[in-house]
Amino acid sequence: MENVVPPQITTELTQILSNLVLGDNEIRSNAEKAVNERLEQTPELYLLALTQFATAADTEVMRSFSLVLLRRLLFRSPVNQRLSLYDQLSAHALSTLERLLLHSLSHEPSVVVRRKAVDTVCDLANNAMSRGRPWHALQAQSFSMAESNDALARESAFRVFAGCPNLIMDLQTETVLAVLEKGLQDPQSVELAQVMSLMYPMLNTLPYLSHSQLPSFLSTLTPLASSHPQLFAPHLHNLLKFLPGLIIPSSDPGPTPTVARPNPAGGSSFVFPPPSADEKGKSPATGDLSADDEEAEEVRKAALEFMLSLSEARPSMVRRVDGWTTAIVRGCLASMGEIPEEETTIWLEADPAEDPTDDTYPHVYEQSLDRLACALGGKAVLPPAFSDIPGMLASHDWRMRHAGLMAIAAIAEGTAKVMQNELGRIVDLVTPMFADPHPRVRYAACQCIGQLCTDLEEVIQEQYHQQLLNVLIHTLEAPEPRVHAHAAAALINFCEGVERDILLPYLDPIVERLLKLLNPGASGEGKQPKRYVQEQAITTLAMVADASEATFAKHYSAIMPLLLNVLQNANTPEYRKLRVKAMECAGLIAIAVGRDVFRPDSAQFIELLMRIQNSPPDPSDTMLGHYLIATWAKVCQAMGPEFEPYLPVVMPPLLIAASAKADVSVYDEDESAEEKDGWETISMDGRQVGIKTSAIEEKCQAFETLVIYCSTLGPRFAPYLSQSLELVLPSLRFFFHEGVREASAMLVPMLLHCGKLSNTLTHQMVSASFSQLVNCIGIENDVSFLASLYKCFSDSLRVVGGPTALPQEIQDGVIEATKRQLQALADRRKSRANLPANDIRDDKEELMLLEEMEDFALEDMGKMLHAFDANHPLLVAISSVRELGLHLGQWDSSEEGGHEG
Repeated sequence: MENVVPPQITTELTQILSNLVLGDNEIRSNAEKAVNERLEQTPELYLLALTQFATAADTEVMRSFSLVLLRRLLFRSPVNQRLSLYDQLSAHALSTLERLLLHSLSHEPSVVVRRKAVDTVCDLANNAMSRGRPWHALQAQSFSMAESNDALARESAFRVFAGCPNLIMDLQTETVLAVLEKGLQDPQSVELAQVMSLMYPMLNTLPYLSHSQLPSFLSTLTPLASSHPQLFAPHLHNLLKFLPGLIIPSSDPGPTPTVARPNPAGGSSFVFPPPSADEKGKSPATGDLSADDEEAEEVRKAALEFMLSLSEARPSMVRRVDGWTTAIVRGCLASMGEIPEEETTIWLEADPAEDPTDDTYPHVYEQSLDRLACALGGKAVLPPAFSDIPGMLASHDWRMRHAGLMAIAAIAEGTAKVMQNELGRIVDLVTPMFADPHPRVRYAACQCIGQLCTDLEEVIQEQYHQQLLNVLIHTLEAPEPRVHAHAAAALINFCEGVERDILLPYLDPIVERLLKLLNPGASGEGKQPKRYVQEQAITTLAMVADASEATFAKHYSAIMPLLLNVLQNANTPEYRKLRVKAMECAGLIAIAVGRDVFRPDSAQFIELLMRIQNSPPDPSDTMLGHYLIATWAKVCQAMGPEFEPYLPVVMPPLLIAASAKADVSVYDEDESAEEKDGWETISMDGRQVGIKTSAIEEKCQAFETLVIYCSTLGPRFAPYLSQSLELVLPSLRFFFHEGVREASAMLVPMLLHCGKLSNTLTHQMVSASFSQLVNCIGIENDVSFLASLYKCFSDSLRVVGGPTALPQEIQDGVIEATKRQLQALADRRKSRANLPANDIRDDKEELMLLEEMEDFALEDMGKMLHAFDANHPLLVAISSVRELGLHLGQWDSSEEGGHEG
């Protein structure tokens, strides 16, 4: 840089500073006296000289010393003067001094001196700000340095932000957090400490933001909470003083409820924020939210999402904060009761698939409770939840009773392990609600029982089947279609986890009531049933048949003609769903009753399926293809070998579906991926990749159907062996869908077995199959699918007659691939063993699951090696790798893991 002071001043100051750092006391004392004299006489000149020396001195020691001295002198008041030296500088001198320091900040090569420059710059900026003189050039330069390719420049920028947070306080939160996120993701990151110190001033602004500013601020913080939850650890107690007030609605009891007027206020008891004097009487539950109500709702959702994101990202961290879980639970429970009162009539008349009241239902709070339970588990969530839920179920307000039931359903998945211990009490709380006078409460009771049957599968069915089936069967006769249809839906959940012998005593009353829902005219009632009720009745009949198996044959003659009639006549668009449900039900009933009972109707059923399949395609009917493939598979399972003549009918469309390619759209990093139905977006190598999931789901279904055909028909499937193998082998590497790969791994040994039994297996088929398996084993990174590959190899090996049936290069190839996989597994386990204990404890559940999958892979690897040699030397290596595991199941932890079940 150019000289800003005369050379003789620089020469004199150099000598003075050199004397200041000498060890001789007299020389140093004289130098200090000289500095004070110069600063009294010409402070501006010598401060600029000192600043210039800090940028231009030959040695790191002198540059560093100059910066420290400048920092001490600038805001010191000389003897007999009230103003500091800084306050005596002219605007021009001050601007020059700042320019010199900015040059030092960006160009100083020494790390040590650069940090001294940061300290001096921050001190100057903070004191200038306190005098009402913001340093805009420092703000601009710091943000520029944060984007630099030079790691030292990036570190210096974040040190400046940490030392002078006022530089970022007046900027858009999104801008600031974008820079912080980038710093945290820096591959040479040394910014974590600086970012953590920045969190204090940022979070301290929360109480001073207006309600209109809070949602944006919190929504911008939320991604940081998910990616770097440790940044918020020091602030959790302070956050807990502020955030609950945003998510827990204030309580306004209003008029006293009575039996005659259980909800005298006509609206929700909960209002947040408290209404002003001229707003009394307005309620969010009326469906007519004011601007303030909408604003408060946005604040509540943003605060809740922030707290949930922190809870999901670091469960053990928030569990240790007393009151954190309770605040979220209370906020969700209170908000779940905010259902518009006047919409009940609309709800009763609506088709569930097209329910206009769905838009005003408080889904977000229900889902939030579910997420919290899955993240923190039963020990954390059940106590605060059930301190309020019994009172909610006893409330005069039907919406609070409804909310209490839906809350039990919402937390069941995440708290199942602990909830089992209190299941009897919970069943006793829920079952009386089936007699509630309000239809939406009875609907919620059905939802609650259905969810409990799924999340506590087998346990609740075995222990409480009598209580549950009594209320569900009775509710099938409820006067409201929405309620009796939902009772039928809950029966499906019950049947999925019930033992056949438990269900059989209830079979007749269940089928009798379902048939009445399906065809009420048969019982002389003459009412036209709602179509969605018929669809649900058919679906439930299918599940009941599946669960009761051959015993369902006694009801076959009453049900199958109805289903065939639907398939024959339900041809218009409004009956599409009813038709496919009838197809599915008939197929499941055919499997349940067996081929002898089904045989008389099989020809008519197949003829109807063929007619439907051959009808002109309707592009708007997105369900038919899926249900057709699934129903043909069920018919095959029901008929067994007798299905062989129909393979030419079903295989061509199935092979077309199985050969579908993944439909992928790749977006650059700066492009926004389009949100389209049936598509899913994932991040891959810095790009957004959109995948048409609807197409690959159909491909997966096709592969799963091939498994059914091949396993059921055995050698009779031989005409399609070659085509199927050509599809299956490449699909072992179809990375867009795990289901396709898993089905392919199952199919390889099945197809080889089919070929062997039918004498159509060729050497080329065997060689191609094992070569592809060796290649896949060698490169597979997913340990779960690696286990499937080894099982596939072992099963295929048995089919062809053992290792001696394979070419030597295949044998050598799989052993080499196994050595590489063992080394990779060993490296991963050693790396995890070096993790900090806190990280291991925080991620215990995830690490346990990962090690369990690795152990499965090692087990299947061992089985394959044993087939080669019972004493194969790599078997010892497998044991060694297994011992490298963390063995987290042996850890004694008082904290409960996140997801249970």
